[in-house]
Amino acid sequence: MIYLNDDEFIEITSFLKRNYGINLEFKRQLIEARLCNIITEKGFCSFRDYFDFVYSNESNDEIAILINKVTTHHTFFMREFEHFKFFQNTVMPQLHKNIKNRDLRIWSAGCSSGEEAYTLSMIIQDFLAEEKSLWDKKILATDISPNVIDIAQKGIYSSDSLENVPEIWKLTYFDKIDSELFKASTRLKNEVIFRVFNLMDEFPFKKKFHVIFCRNVMIYFDNATKLKLIKKFYDMTEKGGYLFIGLSESLNKEEIPYKYIMPSVYMKG
Repeated sequence: MIYLNDDEFIEITSFLKRNYGINLEFKRQLIEARLCNIITEKGFCSFRDYFDFVYSNESNDEIAILINKVTTHHTFFMREFEHFKFFQNTVMPQLHKNIKNRDLRIWSAGCSSGEEAYTLSMIIQDFLAEEKSLWDKKILATDISPNVIDIAQKGIYSSDSLENVPEIWKLTYFDKIDSELFKASTRLKNEVIFRVFNLMDEFPFKKKFHVIFCRNVMIYFDNATKLKLIKKFYDMTEKGGYLFIGLSESLNKEEIPYKYIMPSVYMKG
């Protein structure tokens, strides 16, 4: 087992927080445990040598691998079902009524391996039914990790991951590979645009979003970083639009510009 010394721990946590908003200052053992194997595999004898290697990688591939190792990408279809139910039964009817130009803009921020974005797309297509060809309804799905974006774009999922997906959706939106694997159909993939994006960067978007999902991402952020990101989200949300965060997350109602709707759901008034 290779251990972080104090200077190395301060260096890597400061680097991750400064550049990516990820706060791991109380996660020393997690960093050691998750990076130890990769350090050994690459033939390094210390964290110092590994960090120097990561910093010198001009393509940023090694930084992406490091980030992927120290953050958790655990998700599955229909996770935190209450959100999807509210989106289907309350949000979509409102947006359908209020968006006159039929340009629906949804952002899955921190989309991980794509389950959230694909679920939203299935809900939207089902809701719009015969009208769906009349709407611009593609979902933007972003994540800091190129690895999970690659998985999302491939769209191959286990039967366990799809366990909570209605059978009609499996038949309509997925192609069965074998008894254990399913692949998102072309018609579903065409409705989601996947991109690698760091939420700490300036937002390059020209149009605001009607709905932003950013669930279980800010658990890695300290309060100041979280509030700064919420302000950026707010500025990029259409009036009457929604922000969804993880059910285990919370925001101080007095500190944010959004209006509280229900636990983990907020609206721009």
